[in-house]
Amino acid sequence: MIIGIDGNEANIDKKVGIGEYAYELLLQFSKAKGDVKFEVYLKENPRIEMPVPTSNFKYKIVGPKKLWTQFGLPLNLFLGKRPNIFFTPTHYAPRFSPIPTAISIMDLSFIHFPNLFAKKDLYQLTNWTRYSVKNASKIFTISKSSKDDIINEYGVDDKKIFVTYPGIKEGSNARILTMDDLRKKFGIDKDYILFVGTLQPRKNIVKLIEAFSKIERENLILIIVGKKGWLYEDILSAPQKFGVGERVKFLDFVEDKDLPSLYKNALCFVLPSLYEGFGLPVLEAMKYGCPVLTSNVSSLPEAGGDAAIYFDPTDAEDIASKIEKVISNPKLRQELIEKGYNQIKKFSWEKTAKETLRVLEDLGKS
Repeated sequence: MIIGIDGNEANIDKKVGIGEYAYELLLQFSKAKGDVKFEVYLKENPRIEMPVPTSNFKYKIVGPKKLWTQFGLPLNLFLGKRPNIFFTPTHYAPRFSPIPTAISIMDLSFIHFPNLFAKKDLYQLTNWTRYSVKNASKIFTISKSSKDDIINEYGVDDKKIFVTYPGIKEGSNARILTMDDLRKKFGIDKDYILFVGTLQPRKNIVKLIEAFSKIERENLILIIVGKKGWLYEDILSAPQKFGVGERVKFLDFVEDKDLPSLYKNALCFVLPSLYEGFGLPVLEAMKYGCPVLTSNVSSLPEAGGDAAIYFDPTDAEDIASKIEKVISNPKLRQELIEKGYNQIKKFSWEKTAKETLRVLEDLGKS
């Protein structure tokens, strides 16, 4: 059996969200034993960090790049040697596929918060996702919450949708930096609360900054790690708005090798999102012994289990009081750390890939 895969989301520089999901699946598939062969379709040559080709795992460069999913890829599937099935780890199935297809949908944030997307992106997400859901033989998603959203929005039979929880990045080999190291490298010179995620309205960072302004501790700062997404201007101006301009530090994108140190040295990690397909940073924080506080909405309780403290993401007072509760109670912090270590044992990319491959093989045999 040959499984064709759209590998373009994995073949980018800074992999977050769906890019990380696609890359980790390819990495695990490249190690798979058995009779299944994988052909990874790309617009351009694979980057150096992409999995090394083997006799069972190969790359296929397909053009033209423009309108690739709607033209280049379908044309190749019709005219070239066809795989048995095609899997795309995104919302976008190839147009007019002559073979069974499977797709992945991380979340339906564009349905819940359409005003947070550029018109062009919203149009593409809305129309391509609807088409892909209708035509896909199987759909993967990363939480029960997202599965319910897909069923409610598109009327899909629940037997067509499979929840495969994501894993966690393998640990970096870099040493854990001390607070003195962090001061030299990032200018962090005080105890801090940590946020990691793309700067966009759905992450609710403005509300976090408002909550932080209510915590009256002069020697406490808020560190916000994440590249600029869209509509981020209000986020960057929020510290001045709430009078904590000197106590909030934006670090932009941080290399993977430095994230463990930022988690390990933080008093706590806070993810106040209004909606998440899953919330991988919750597990990453737990992996590195960082107490977690997060929203009590969407899939986040699935990720955090009983190892996190939950708050109402629309209530700055609730967020502030929960943060204060954690940072002022060493015993509670240690309890959360220990529970976090147990929670992350439930998730691995190897498990994700095995469950995904099982469904794809069944599709190929049907």
